[in-house]
Amino acid sequence: MIGLLPRVLLAVVAALIAVDTVWLLAVHIPVDWPAYIKLGGVSAAFVLGGMFYAYIRKDERLTAMLFGAAFLTAFSNAASVLNYLLLTVAGKRIDGTLAQIDRMIGVDWPAMIAWAGDHRAINMVLFTVYACVLPEVALLLPLLGWRSSTEKIYSFCFAIVLATVVTMGFWTFFPSFGAMVVYDLPHALLAHTPLQLDKNYANDLLRLLANGPGFITPKDLKGLIGFPSFHAVLALLVTWYARDLKYVRWPIIALNSLVLIATPFQGGHHVIDVVAGFAVAALAIIAADKFAAFAALAGTRNRSRRIAAAATLHASLRLLEPQSRHGRI
Repeated sequence: MIGLLPRVLLAVVAALIAVDTVWLLAVHIPVDWPAYIKLGGVSAAFVLGGMFYAYIRKDERLTAMLFGAAFLTAFSNAASVLNYLLLTVAGKRIDGTLAQIDRMIGVDWPAMIAWAGDHRAINMVLFTVYACVLPEVALLLPLLGWRSSTEKIYSFCFAIVLATVVTMGFWTFFPSFGAMVVYDLPHALLAHTPLQLDKNYANDLLRLLANGPGFITPKDLKGLIGFPSFHAVLALLVTWYARDLKYVRWPIIALNSLVLIATPFQGGHHVIDVVAGFAVAALAIIAADKFAAFAALAGTRNRSRRIAAAATLHASLRLLEPQSRHGRI
């Protein structure tokens, strides 16, 4: 049987896709429908695989991994489309305020990038690890299915939902793109300092906010949210849910510690964006774990009711058997 948590996750994705579709059709924003339909087909294939292992082969671990994969594929794409649509209703940008907060706590972002330019080996490490978060998210599903409980997979996915709602909701009212849109760094510095997100990327974000999303396609989606840093949130969620995985726990902690350090450098974020990511991740983890516990309790009660009903039916049939043999009915 498919439990409450996976059903909730599928319902969230269905609702999100419905909102995206209605909004896109209402405002006539061009979208790469064929590409998204193909991605939907991938998600549907994962769902069918999950149902096969839920009802036919009855393998809870494979069911959870496949449903988790279906969820992450569909949710990430649907949420990114919604984030682009929210550009049309976003409030006033707060990057100036965030940069001021950074300076108040002693952060000099241009000096940080200059330091990275002077330490090229360290910067290349940060350049490399910054791109590891999404592969980590995908890898965590089979690791959790192999070494942990299936509930951890669903709880992890639900934590991503909650973190997305919080970060995207805040960003809609108070949009920000990071320190890279505030400061003009010297061209000579940028020329010899490899960055995952550079000034051209920053200018693209500003144009999107000013002119709207334009043509939306999964082939050219950009991360829009500055504060809180969703990159930092994902790194923290992966680290938390991998904490019981004996052989990969410490490598993941080490890797994501570097990811958090790399985020202001390679992601062009304010440092306060990363700090806020800790608060969002903690909120998502607490809420997701509580809901997972509630779902597990509800599942136990439902199983108890089914067992009791089956026992009652069996007892009733046993009472009828001797009467049938003696011709009384």
